[in-house]
Amino acid sequence: MRVPQIGHFSEAETKESGVVIKAGKHDLAEGKSIFDIATAFNYGQGAGSAQLLRWITEHTELVHNPPYEDWRCCMTIGSTSALDMALRMFARPGDMVLSEEYTFSAFVETAHPMGVRVCGIPLDAEGLIPEQLDNILSTWDVNVRGARRPHLLYTVPTGQNPTGATQSAERRRALYAICQKYDIYIIEDEPYYFLQMQPYTGPNAPVVPPPSSHADFLASLVPSYLSMDVDGRVMRLDSFSKVVSPGARIGWVTACAEIVDKYTKHADVSTQNPSGMSQLVLFKLLEDHWGHAGYLDWLIHIRMQYTKRRDVILQACARYLPTEVVSWKPPMAGMFHWMQIDFRKHPLYPEMSIEEIEKSIFFRNIEHGTMCMRGSWFYADADEEHDTLFFRATYAASPEDKMEEGIRRLGESVREEFGLGKK
Repeated sequence: MRVPQIGHFSEAETKESGVVIKAGKHDLAEGKSIFDIATAFNYGQGAGSAQLLRWITEHTELVHNPPYEDWRCCMTIGSTSALDMALRMFARPGDMVLSEEYTFSAFVETAHPMGVRVCGIPLDAEGLIPEQLDNILSTWDVNVRGARRPHLLYTVPTGQNPTGATQSAERRRALYAICQKYDIYIIEDEPYYFLQMQPYTGPNAPVVPPPSSHADFLASLVPSYLSMDVDGRVMRLDSFSKVVSPGARIGWVTACAEIVDKYTKHADVSTQNPSGMSQLVLFKLLEDHWGHAGYLDWLIHIRMQYTKRRDVILQACARYLPTEVVSWKPPMAGMFHWMQIDFRKHPLYPEMSIEEIEKSIFFRNIEHGTMCMRGSWFYADADEEHDTLFFRATYAASPEDKMEEGIRRLGESVREEFGLGKK
């Protein structure tokens, strides 16, 4: 396969100067590599191959350096599968799990068939609000809630899906302390951790230069829960999906050895080993070609690419959206732009409910040839009353001109819906 040289990561550069790396069937026996086709394409263990798992463990220590000794990593077939197994390990029918009030929809859909419900915690621009979490736990009434007090918190701390919120280091320490107080185990789902971007400095402002070294890059990342976990109460879910390829279907969990041992046993009798073909491709790229230093260079590269994309969509929003009814906070990480719409200014409110207004905006957007995800699709608990209306856009995939045109059409649609007239 042809892969980018370090420092020459664009598609055009890869066509010009990319390096072809190869794997042979018997490279291990012939002393050419410690991982080959004969090994990778055979049956494996739930934890994944020892060769790639070693690289992943080294990477985890380099980035997070967990502050206790008996931590381990285990490969997964992606974080959604890992979450499914974590819920089977930690929850039982009738339980409630804590999460952001707007959360990853697949998490809710994974929990419900297990008889597990989700209790949404209010959030702000920095994600989960510690005081709200403490209040919910301290006043928990089994009879009112219909469940024992939760012992599990699921959170996406960085570039949260769908809100784009990123918890600061101070916020994470405060939330970790509350989890210690009430003996809550934390599932830290972090697919967007390396999509932390440069600070947003305003429309048409110059981009802040990239980190000047690997040390500066690592220091710029918000500390993970894993990096502050002195109790072994965190299971961290990582993935290559947002930084290399979703189709690889390879990620990993990091937790204390006892938890990882139980997770591995679950994997052995369900998903079994992650795809050997994917493991071999990643091993050749990450171990034999880039190494840890080259991978960090790649992560810095995509940081700057996402910064550019984020800035494009924010500039388009400032140019085209009617700020009298639409507001937003610039995301610090991830791939989602979360926009609040003041439904109370709709000409037919309160005759039309918030749900009806959201639905009307959604289909009017489609009429204008653009699509944004409805915020209600991400409710942690759809039975709770909600008094805010949001839409989610993404800047992950569309070309810059398409993003701008999409936001222009969104602005046109919202102005028409609210009777604001054309800009």
